[in-house]
Amino acid sequence: MHVAPVGGTAVQDHVALAEIELCGELIIAASAAHEDRLSLESIDEVLKVVQEREDAPGE
Repeated sequence: MHVAPVGGTAVQDHVALAEIELCGELIIAASAAHEDRLSLESIDEVLKVVQEREDAPGE
């Protein structure tokens, strides 16, 4: 049985942390929205999907 050592050896999953941050941004946007649900355009805006597509090289 392998047990992780105790101490300052915390492992960070950067992808998981980024996903948690994005979920938080969506929750904040949804709580501030006037409509019942966020539109797809609003979700894209919060997640900066359009900006990412425009910034991607070769597309």
